Amino acid sequence: MNLIVRLAGFAFAIGLSCTVGISPASAAVILFGTELGPEAVGATGSGSVLVEYDDVAHTLRISADWTGLSGLTTVAHIHCCTAVPGAGTIGVAVTPGTLPGFPAGVSSGSYASPLIDLDDPASFTAGFMTNFGGGTTSGSTAALLAGIDEGKAYFNVHSNTFPGGEIRGFLREVPEPATLALLGLGLTGLCLARRRRP
Repeated sequence: MNLIVRLAGFAFAIGLSCTVGISPASAAVILFGTELGPEAVGATGSGSVLVEYDDVAHTLRISADWTGLSGLTTVAHIHCCTAVPGAGTIGVAVTPGTLPGFPAGVSSGSYASPLIDLDDPASFTAGFMTNFGGGTTSGSTAALLAGIDEGKAYFNVHSNTFPGGEIRGFLREVPEPATLALLGLGLTGLCLARRRRP
């Protein structure tokens, strides 16, 4: 399932909850996402990722899908912060080793993380906390969000063919769900109005 389809479903759910008078459970959630493509010459594959950041609970939830890799998955994580927006490579920021429960040994698949607690120092690599976060989780969270905002953070899936990274994409904020829901409702209304014309 690609990023646009996932966002549309998320927007529909939020829009539906607003329509029936239920307040959204995650009003503090900020969405980041991107399409994934080959990182290295000769790499294949594509995919998408959606990262949900809760700015009250300080948690991340990561959903990703990919297909057509030239090798088998080994690890995946978020890297930050490159020297130049949208280019370059840098060390891992979140999480050391790999994302919890990330499936290894497949060329296509999907992944939905458990909540990643950014108040837990184990969620960040030591290098990221020291070099970007000032040694604290709050500083590391702020640095990660700033890196995403500046186009200097990317999601990466590594494979046994390309251990340095097979596919990746630089994260960017996506429209908030309420905006997407309103857009969806507006487009639906426009379509219905056009159908009713004689």
